[in-house]
Amino acid sequence: MSTTRVASRDSFRDSFRDSSQSPSRTPRALRLLVATAVIALAGGLSQTVLAAPHDGHGGPGGRSGPGMGLLDARHAERLLDTVNATPDQRAQVQQILQAAKADMAAQRDASRKLHQQSQAVFAQPTVDARAAEALRVQMLAQHDQASKRTLQLMLDVSRVLTPEQRKTLSDRMTQRRAMMERHRAERDSAERAPR
Repeated sequence: MSTTRVASRDSFRDSFRDSSQSPSRTPRALRLLVATAVIALAGGLSQTVLAAPHDGHGGPGGRSGPGMGLLDARHAERLLDTVNATPDQRAQVQQILQAAKADMAAQRDASRKLHQQSQAVFAQPTVDARAAEALRVQMLAQHDQASKRTLQLMLDVSRVLTPEQRKTLSDRMTQRRAMMERHRAERDSAERAPR
């Protein structure tokens, strides 16, 4: 270890001491600092866990994000109605959707297990930071896998539809997004209005 590191570590320790504090109380201050850092890390990791895909409508197989609504049979039928899909196109899309549903169900189960493991790690009297980090990395990899599968679903369906049908869907999504943003703005202004 270099003398610079030793000196900086000693000055770090000394920063917790004042003239009224005995050297025996320094480890307590360090423990307090470490405990605070662990709590902050746990809070940050819990935010990562909350942001990761989950079992609700926003997770793999749910209805959130591009392409996810296709997994709902009624939604898929409405989209196919919108573009006047032929019976052959409908059959091809249904076949693609069935394969995607099976893949997404397996990914949803894997995601559920990772979340349960994460809850178990944070429920322990002492949180194992390495285990929490390993789970975070696994959750990110699982989320990436689900995202890739969703993209594959969208690409597969896009190959069945004509360019005109894809343009119609794009226009409809643009209209729907504008409507949702308008509703959100109305809600936000109503919430901010003085009562």
